[in-house]
Amino acid sequence: MLYAKHIFICTNQRPEGSRVCCGESHGLALVAAFKKAIKDKGLQTEIRAQRTGCLEACEMGPSLVVYPEGVFYAHVQLEDVDEIVTEHLEHNRIVSRLVMDFDKLRELKS
Repeated sequence: MLYAKHIFICTNQRPEGSRVCCGESHGLALVAAFKKAIKDKGLQTEIRAQRTGCLEACEMGPSLVVYPEGVFYAHVQLEDVDEIVTEHLEHNRIVSRLVMDFDKLRELKS
């Protein structure tokens, strides 16, 4: 494996009047913030952050997923970036307050 961890941040955007979308809620700003935080900690050779298309969790966005664990985070704000980088990416401790509630997501989608 090239990277120990890989973080995919949704930056999807839909046409105006469509379903809500992560990219409209600072998706690209989150990508930039994660890349900066990872670089500032010297982790860029071990961890990669990149933008991705829709994760089908729009109602819980901005959303992202960390692999190889497959942990989805919901409602991620710019002020959450340092905590996710330090706790999850650096120290392997999942930030439980931001973990996506898939039962709630299913309710919101129905």
